[in-house]
Amino acid sequence: MSKRTLAILAAITATTIYGINHTVAKGVMPIYVKPFGFIMLRVVGAAVLFWGISFFGPKEKIEKKDWIRIVVCSILGMVINMLSFFKGLQLSTPINSAVLVTITPIIVVVLSAFFLSERITLNKALGIFLGFVGAIGLILFGAELRQDAPNIPLGNFLFVINATSYGAYLIVAKKLIEKYHPFTLMKWLFTIAVIINFPITLPEFLEIQWSAMPLWAYGSIAFVIIGTTFMTYLFNVFALTELKASTVGAFVYMQPVIGILFALTTGKDHLTWVKVIATILVLLGVYLASKRTKPKI
Repeated sequence: MSKRTLAILAAITATTIYGINHTVAKGVMPIYVKPFGFIMLRVVGAAVLFWGISFFGPKEKIEKKDWIRIVVCSILGMVINMLSFFKGLQLSTPINSAVLVTITPIIVVVLSAFFLSERITLNKALGIFLGFVGAIGLILFGAELRQDAPNIPLGNFLFVINATSYGAYLIVAKKLIEKYHPFTLMKWLFTIAVIINFPITLPEFLEIQWSAMPLWAYGSIAFVIIGTTFMTYLFNVFALTELKASTVGAFVYMQPVIGILFALTTGKDHLTWVKVIATILVLLGVYLASKRTKPKI
């Protein structure tokens, strides 16, 4: 099997884990673990794992001028991003989260236009418009009466905050990714995230009743820490060694499909016309916003 084939399989596996995570993480919250307590487990677990694997990578020292950018990256990618996503997941539904997280490429296009002076074409403008119509539609008209989703509009809004912060993280982290080995970067990003998240997440972490937790809940927590947080980074890093970033990014289209199918199969969510129409608008918007324009001959 060629390295390129392995890279494609790695990207598909990472996307599959992300898609399944919407339902798995939702199943544990908030009965056994509240969202902020989950973030404590996630960043501490990832920090320990990345420090462990960093010994197999190159020994690099972070330059003083890069520490501010690293702190900003950690705040965007491992604090605001994670806190808003898990709180949103507690308040909303797995299908809504699977759909709304895919607007990240649209957010990247918008932020790149503002901060990197990248040109927005007609296709991209239409994609941005359709994507946001789909997102706003879910926020305004996606409310349902569900005990496991107490405030769907607010949860959906937090998913948009999550996508926005992650899109900003990708832009800010671009120079760091080009400069440092992923193991070096990730261990410091998650270490800083532990420090910043600590006072925010500690109260809910202390509320966890470990002795009353069933075995399947332990499995779900392990899946989020090892699978969603640690392995996906490794798989995506490997995929990037053989594939273009744009190719790896294109696998985001699979996430809502996997997320929706898994949620429906496990009976944890159901489709409505609002969700179907919003999904179509968001995916079409992401496609148009991400589509590369052909150079003029």
